[in-house]
Amino acid sequence: MSPLLRLYLAFSNISGPLWRLIHRRRLARGKEVADRLPEKYGRYNVKPTGTHVLWFHALSVGESFALLPLIELALKEKPEAEVILTTSTASSIEALAKANLPDRCRHILLPIDTKRASQAFLDHWSPSIAAFAELDFWPRLMTETHRRGIPMILVNSRMPDKSFQRRRKLGGMMRDVLNLFDRLLVQDDLSRDRFVALGAAAGRIETVGALKAAARPLAADETELRALKALVGNRPVWCAAATERSEHPAMIDAHRDVSAALENALLIFAPRFKDDGPEVERLARAQFQHVARRSEGQPLTAETQVYIADTFGEMGLWYRLAPVSFVGHSLTEGLEGKNPFEAAALGSAILSGPNISYFSESYDALTTEEACRYVTDVASLSESVIALQDETVRTKMNAGAARVIEARRSVLSRTWDALKSTLKRSD
Repeated sequence: MSPLLRLYLAFSNISGPLWRLIHRRRLARGKEVADRLPEKYGRYNVKPTGTHVLWFHALSVGESFALLPLIELALKEKPEAEVILTTSTASSIEALAKANLPDRCRHILLPIDTKRASQAFLDHWSPSIAAFAELDFWPRLMTETHRRGIPMILVNSRMPDKSFQRRRKLGGMMRDVLNLFDRLLVQDDLSRDRFVALGAAAGRIETVGALKAAARPLAADETELRALKALVGNRPVWCAAATERSEHPAMIDAHRDVSAALENALLIFAPRFKDDGPEVERLARAQFQHVARRSEGQPLTAETQVYIADTFGEMGLWYRLAPVSFVGHSLTEGLEGKNPFEAAALGSAILSGPNISYFSESYDALTTEEACRYVTDVASLSESVIALQDETVRTKMNAGAARVIEARRSVLSRTWDALKSTLKRSD
């Protein structure tokens, strides 16, 4: 065991008071849900009900949604089992509550990375297998899981450049954690090579592609969708989705140009962080008279020019409503992209900035099928939004995206086959 991992594990034995201090502060800021917080300390008011428990973990909302088709398949093939889906963020509680989780699937919060909480979690749930999505790094919990002989699989993982550079600084600690996994299923060959460089055993790694392409379409309230469609009518609409603060001025400036070219154009602005709503509103009101914020209960009307969708769990509405979507976290230098398949699955033509290293494999596939367009500044963004109001152009792009999604269906079955075979070996 590396000295750094040994030091971390020693610290995790005594870090409970620090976690409690952190959580008190987060509760005061509304960053935690009080009645769910005991879960982070390994305390639960429910017990397992299935013959055995399949444990899936994802960091937050997007990663957990990508796991849902895999969970549905697992429950279909294992009717005697139940699933626990763990996440680490408070935002996932609300989103997954609206996601219509499968029967026999329970969402709980991941325990803090202390020895006591990790052991309490494993004692209570006694999972038969652990599937970690991407690479959310919890060394104490992973070490305790491995010590109990619970098979561990890394699924849907990728290793973009920034993550690679950051994790290689961990040296032997990273190698030790990676070699706790029985199998590592990665999205692309570059990630495979980087995992090997970090110390993972090459024979345990398999390139299978991105699970997010096979994820079920984001849900939407049908009554709300019908009402919004009636309000919007035939107006030119586009969506700015999952944007970072550094991108917000460009979105507003681009909509200024779109509005000059297209009468009564509407921008649905869905920032990545919902707390950015006030800042987006300030920017929008500097250039537009009719601005509304959904989190404030301000209605979308026929006059609304910028509608700020600063709420959780409603992207299924906005992608269905907007025929064109800029998928953010991609325009300014230093960003790494966001999942394009959520928009593609709902028929919204995709625009993206050039900084997409975190989803390069997905965008490469879409580019090959001419299913997305790249923009670099305000002018190219507004020009593309205007051009893609042409249904004929969008239809061609959407058809290409559909081909990519269909070709990726095999990722789901290959991932489940790996889980199933590992589960059988552990029986």
